[in-house]
Order: sequence, then structure tokens, then C-alpha cells
Amino acid sequence: MNFSETGFTESAGEILVTLDCEAVAIPRGRNSLNSIRSYLESRALASHRVLAEFTVDGCAVDPSLPLDTLPFHRVDALTVNLGELPLLLLATASQQVERARTSVETALTLVLINNPAVARELWWKIAGQLKDPILTLSLMPEQLCLLSCGTTFQQLRRWQLEQISVIMQRVDVACETQDNLKLSDALEKLVLPWLDRLGEHIRLWQNATQAGSRLGLNPGAS
Repeated sequence: MNFSETGFTESAGEILVTLDCEAVAIPRGRNSLNSIRSYLESRALASHRVLAEFTVDGCAVDPSLPLDTLPFHRVDALTVNLGELPLLLLATASQQVERARTSVETALTLVLINNPAVARELWWKIAGQLKDPILTLSLMPEQLCLLSCGTTFQQLRRWQLEQISVIMQRVDVACETQDNLKLSDALEKLVLPWLDRLGEHIRLWQNATQAGSRLGLNPGAS
């Protein structure tokens, strides 16, 4: 494809933008990542689709998070139709689990080399991430949850949130001791195992959903 014929050069300077592998002409003035993402989202929604992948200069980024303002030259986005939304939700939840896990692994060392006040702040920042994948999964179709989990999502979400609450309380107790070694130990023995179990559950759910999709099943349909 001759991108000079698509109009993007005149509207977005040197920025190359593609949507589902097709070059897109971006309106003048939309030269930031956030403005380009917003434009691509509106085009996708107009076709009853949603953004599933968002890549900047070859690096995948989470389109649901605020985007950096660093210089960039290329944006590639892929969409999925609404029938594939459960798989997108599962992929998003999986990313959120991995992001939280990375934060915990980094904190294991940082809490040991900082004073208790800084260590507590590190933990409290992580604590806010733990509920994110659960909230994302709450958007899954109820029927799909019944098929994959054998229970309603309302019940599953209640169990998961209760587990998070217990874990947070126990880690908070470790913080109150002012012993950073106990805090690091709590992160390693309480938070990481819970994230690992949740991540494995999501992977199994993804496999089941993908298998159903290949068989032409649509559990989210009424």
C-alpha cells in the first residue's frame, strides 16, 4: 500500500496509523497518542467493534490506561467484534494480573531497602491493583461463567473480593510491625500465590472460551 495516498501524511505529519492492518487518515490536530486512540475507538465502535490491541512503535500497550506523551512514529490497532468481547475481557484481566504480579516482585526487594514508611506506600500502591482483574471479569457474560466455573459470577466475585480483603488485612498487619522483612515475606507468601492462582484460573477460562468459539458456541448470547 502507498501510504502517501491515504491522507495520513497530511493529517498526522510523520505518524503512521493503521487500524486492522489498513492505513487510517487521522484528522488534523490529533497528533497525541490519546487523541489517536480516541479517534480509532470511535471508528471501531461505529462498526460495532472494540479495540483489542494497541501497539506503539512495535510495543504493545494497554489501550485502557493513560498513554505516554513521548515521541512516537507509528500506531497499529486491532479490533474485535462484540461476539469476541469475552476473550478480550479475559485477555485484559490476564494483563492486569501480570502487571500486579510484576509490581509485587519489584516491591519484594524495594521494601527491604527503604524505611517502613516508604515500604508501606509501596504496598498500598500495589493493593489498589488487586481488585482490577476481578472488576474486569465481572463484565463477563453470566452464562459463560456458569459453563466455565460451575457457579454464578456474582458468587465467584464475592469469594474473590473476600480473599483480597483477607490478604490486604494480613499484609497491613505486617506493615504495622515496622519490620520490612515481614512485609516482604507477606507479599511473597500471600499476594504472589493469590495472583498466580487467579492467573491460572483466567488461563483455563481463556482456553475454554477459545474452544467454545472454535466450535461456534456463543455462551454470552441470550
